[in-house]
Amino acid sequence: MSRGTESLVFRGDVPPDQYTAMRAPFQEGELPGPVKYGYLNVGVVEEGPSGLRGRTVFCLFPHQTRYVVPAASVVVVPDDVPASRAVLAGTVETAVNALWDAAPLVGDRVTVVGAGMVGCSVARLLAGIPGAEIELVDVDEDKAKVAAAIGVGFSLPEGARGARDLVLHTSATSEGLQLALDLLTSDGTVVDLSWYGDAAVRLALGGAFHSRRLTIRASQVGAVARSRRDKRSTRDRLALALELLRDTAFDALITGESEFEELPDVMARLATGRLPGLCHTIAYEG
Repeated sequence: MSRGTESLVFRGDVPPDQYTAMRAPFQEGELPGPVKYGYLNVGVVEEGPSGLRGRTVFCLFPHQTRYVVPAASVVVVPDDVPASRAVLAGTVETAVNALWDAAPLVGDRVTVVGAGMVGCSVARLLAGIPGAEIELVDVDEDKAKVAAAIGVGFSLPEGARGARDLVLHTSATSEGLQLALDLLTSDGTVVDLSWYGDAAVRLALGGAFHSRRLTIRASQVGAVARSRRDKRSTRDRLALALELLRDTAFDALITGESEFEELPDVMARLATGRLPGLCHTIAYEG
């Protein structure tokens, strides 16, 4: 489950002027609904080209037990990446794109505000930068365990370190974005990965935002980051994400599983926040 985006779609919170931009690749129906939505799908090819038959693949397809797509629409999962971890490919792809947009440097002091699926994926990739000091910030103190598992520091908002060179924001809240700005050093940048839907965002921009020459920059996975757009395709980016998922630390993001038949109830609980956790997977019939 793509917890944030799918919950927005389920609640009907997508602005009408974004209906086209927010279409899933194999979506059926039209927003605001009824609609078949989703884009994190891993399965085994039953029929197709000999090079794909029997292989585990990732596809940007909604929740469905069996489906037929063009062969070019699937990407083979590396043999040493389990299917349960491979469902994170779309999320890690988002994180890859964000780092292409943000361009963090060796030794940077970087904070990620929001410890959801995307924020944790971003933090794990940042953890591999030599000399970088990475802190993950969230209002839920239980996320400290996830931060430890992915090898980064953790703080509640009130204890977050300041004077950061770069902040990546993923909480989809005004408070989170304001905190991200407040943590920056002069001439610092917030790269905002959040999708707010039709919710209004309020920021205090009358003070340090101007005097410290701060920047807010959007990052969105729908297009390859400009720095790589002429060099990498979306398929290249997705294949890279699957390669990065050889990292067993990403298993810390898989926090629950339900059967396909439970999906209506699971989706309702996700959308209202009654089902906690990070990546909740749906097991299809065998």
